[in-house]
Amino acid sequence: MPAPATLGAVLAIVCPGQGSQSPGFLTPWLDLPGVADHLSWLSAVTGIDLATHGTTSDADTIRDTAVAQPLIVAAGLVSAAALGDDVAARAAAVAGHSVGEFTAAVLAGVLRAEQALVLVRERGRAMAEASARTPTGMSAVLGGTPEQVMAALAEHGLTAANANGAGQTVAAGTLDQLAALAAAPPARVRVVPLRVAGAFHTHHMQPAVATLTALAAGVRPGDPRVRLLSNADGAPVVDGAQALTRLVHQVSNPVRWDACMDALGSAGVTGIIELCPAGTLTGLAKRALPGVRTVALKSPDDLDAARALIAETADTAGDPADSVVTSDSAGVTV
Repeated sequence: MPAPATLGAVLAIVCPGQGSQSPGFLTPWLDLPGVADHLSWLSAVTGIDLATHGTTSDADTIRDTAVAQPLIVAAGLVSAAALGDDVAARAAAVAGHSVGEFTAAVLAGVLRAEQALVLVRERGRAMAEASARTPTGMSAVLGGTPEQVMAALAEHGLTAANANGAGQTVAAGTLDQLAALAAAPPARVRVVPLRVAGAFHTHHMQPAVATLTALAAGVRPGDPRVRLLSNADGAPVVDGAQALTRLVHQVSNPVRWDACMDALGSAGVTGIIELCPAGTLTGLAKRALPGVRTVALKSPDDLDAARALIAETADTAGDPADSVVTSDSAGVTV
């Protein structure tokens, strides 16, 4: 594939992670032709009533890890389909945050939708089971310098489970460790507890890695057809087997979304479309990548703006082999 062009919009598609869902967020999407049938098929694949959870289930129900993760990936795939089957081919890069990496892997051709959703269903169940073993949680750490934040987390034995950039870090560990951080935060730092079931992306999730490793052994991934950025370090992944291995091990390793945003900046990205349920990643991009145009697909009303941005895209699809990278709870993704 050609390297990014210098003219036209350079497009990236990003896929949100857990915490981006809200009650009823899929309701307006069901008015689009084909969406109900698409969700019905994905519900059959997962054994979960995704349409109900995306329209009428309450906040506590869709906060359940085992429900939230398949729901978020299915929503991303539905909104991507509404943009057109070839939307990823128009992008210079695709990336997903945490479970959103599975959505991105489908767009890049690494996984089929059915493979991704079965893995995500079992990922959610295994992470929920791992969370039940020890009382753990996560807190958003907002503000401060990276050095201040990392020193405070180390002092309390916490893990920076998500380095989200734009002054946002998510700390994870036991509830006692999180309470100690909240009682003595660094100067000019707010610590906001997140309503999640456990310490995701830490060693506490290691049992879930074992479950996914066994399942992934039966999956034959494809090589990425578009530049696919990894949460591990922001680098492009060029081999399907490597991409699948990274998806599995990311469950117990920190999400470096800051590195992914650095990669988008280094690639010369000028426009970002965030798939449904959108808003968090475009919010981070507005602060970390000033001047980059963003479209958050919160509802079908946002499709025209996204299509207009796609129409401006020159022949900017990135070669997956090009290494261009050197390196209140609202709006927090885990």
